[in-house]
Amino acid sequence: MPEPNPDQWTQIANKFYLKTNFPNCVGAVDGKHIRCIKPINSGSMFYNYKKYFSIVLMAVVDAEYSFISIDVGAYGKEGDSTIFKNCPFGKKLYSELLNLPAPVVLPNTDNFPQPFVVIGDEAFGLHKNLLRPYPGRGLTQKRKIFNYRLSRARRYVECAFGILANKWRVLHSAILVEPDFADDVIKACCILHNYVRRRDGYNFEDTLSNSLEDIQNENNSGARQQGLDVREYFADYFMDAGAVPFQYQFV
Repeated sequence: MPEPNPDQWTQIANKFYLKTNFPNCVGAVDGKHIRCIKPINSGSMFYNYKKYFSIVLMAVVDAEYSFISIDVGAYGKEGDSTIFKNCPFGKKLYSELLNLPAPVVLPNTDNFPQPFVVIGDEAFGLHKNLLRPYPGRGLTQKRKIFNYRLSRARRYVECAFGILANKWRVLHSAILVEPDFADDVIKACCILHNYVRRRDGYNFEDTLSNSLEDIQNENNSGARQQGLDVREYFADYFMDAGAVPFQYQFV
């Protein structure tokens, strides 16, 4: 999985905009718990909030359900935000060393260039290059629209996990090997997944039997002001675009 160059990031963003109407998006990020047996002398390090032992697969996915970057091997007890900040991709993103294209104006606008962003759920820390939903209830209509548009683009990472597990059934049950070997198995599955996506392309049947896991939403304090400003601008853009579908129910 080579690191994309600016032109490749732009191509990914164009596909996201074409399929989800979310501009300047270069990937959707989330973590998946891969069930494993309890390693010897590991205590509760691999025991997650879902009450089983697991290894965490942290992944960034494009609009073709292919993996742009993965990090495998974090303890199951750790949260997504901590894992992402400590993985190579997260360190580069928060340090602004990800080789992203320069900010550009959003479609159908003429001013205020906006940065390219990765999108995630509420477990991730807000940054000018990482957007997450507005937390809580009682949101304004503008913020509800933003959350809906972000959710519509972020579902690609959830679907990618479903396609991965349904294609490589070893991920449907506990991997009966030691953690280091299990990491290699998971990495091999992700590489093969990308190969199959490039070879066969997108097939609608891939998404018919996906079983999406519940997402644990956590408030993440200390959001950077620059990330908040970016989120507000995107929310204004979506509000002007009239993005809410008919009778969509917000919860």
